[in-house]
Amino acid sequence: MEPTLHELRFETLQVGALRMRVASHGSGPLVLLCHGFPESWWYSWRHQLAALAAAGFRAVAPDMRGYGGTDAPPDADSYTMLHLVGDMVELVNVLGESEAVIVGHDWGAPVAWNSAMLRPDLFRAVVGMSVPFHPPAREDLLSALERQGIRTFYMHYFQTPGVAEREFEADPEATIRRITFSMSGDGPERVVAGILAPGAGFLDSTVDPETLPGWLSSEEIAYVAGEFARTGFRGGLNWYRGIRRSSELMAAWRGAVIRQPSMFVAGARDDVLKFPGSQARIENLTRVLPGLRGCHILDGAGHWIQRERSAEVNDLLVAFLRGL
Repeated sequence: MEPTLHELRFETLQVGALRMRVASHGSGPLVLLCHGFPESWWYSWRHQLAALAAAGFRAVAPDMRGYGGTDAPPDADSYTMLHLVGDMVELVNVLGESEAVIVGHDWGAPVAWNSAMLRPDLFRAVVGMSVPFHPPAREDLLSALERQGIRTFYMHYFQTPGVAEREFEADPEATIRRITFSMSGDGPERVVAGILAPGAGFLDSTVDPETLPGWLSSEEIAYVAGEFARTGFRGGLNWYRGIRRSSELMAAWRGAVIRQPSMFVAGARDDVLKFPGSQARIENLTRVLPGLRGCHILDGAGHWIQRERSAEVNDLLVAFLRGL
C-alpha cells in the first residue's frame, strides 16, 4: 500500500528553532514516524503512511533534523538526544495534539525510545525498529567499545567531520544503492557487522548488487540519492558526532525504564542485531520495557524492515495501535 503524492499533505512547520518538513496522511489519533540514516526521510515510511491512514490514524512522518526539507544546523553539538527528543515534543505541540504514539527505525528508534522515556505524559506508546531500547548508561557506546579494544566501529569512522562526507558524496547514487542493498535481507551474510578493517572506508564493507530486489527500485535509489546530492550527508552524520555529548546530558536518566505500551520489530538478518551488545539488549527488553507487548524478529528480513516487509510491519503496527 503506497499513497500517491497528491494524497499526502506536505507542510513546512516552525518547530522550535527549526523549519521542519512533514508529510501526513489520514485523521485520528496521532502517530509519529521517525526515520534513520541514511534513509529517505518521509519517503521511507510511505507504505506505513497509507496503511495507518486507512486504519483511522493521523500518520505524520517528519524529515528529521539534518535531513531533506528540514533545517540542518552545521555544528554537531546541535544533534544531541535532547535536541532530537525536543524536536518531537515540539512537533506534537505544533500539530495541535496533546499526545501521540511514536515509532522509530534505525536512529529514529533511539529518538522514539527516549521520547517515551523522557515524556511519558506526551507519548502514550512507542515502537522501535531495528535498534532495541537501552537505557542511558554510565559509558557512551564509543567509549565502551574502545574499552573492549574496538576502535574501528563504523561510528568511530563517522566521528571526524569531512571523512565520511567525502566518501559518500563522491557518488551519492552508488552510496545509497550499496548501503541499502548490503544491509538488507537480500545482501551478503556477515558474521561480524559494523567493524571496519583498519584504514578502510565504510563503503569498502558493502557490495554493489547486480540486480535489485523487488522491494527496491532504481527510481527510489535515484530519488533518495538526489536529495542527498542536494543536502549532503553531514546532517545525518552529525547525529553520530553527538553520541558522547548525549551520554553526558542523559546521565540523570541512567537505568530508567519505559512503562508505556511498547513493541520491538527487527529483521533476523539485520546487521544491527550482530553489533556488540545487541543480543544482550534484546534479551533484556522485558526488564527495561515492562509494558512490552511484542518482540517480533522477521525471518529473512534485513535492516530496512518497514520497506522490505511493509505488509507485515503494517499489520503489526495496526494491531498494536488498535490494542492500546
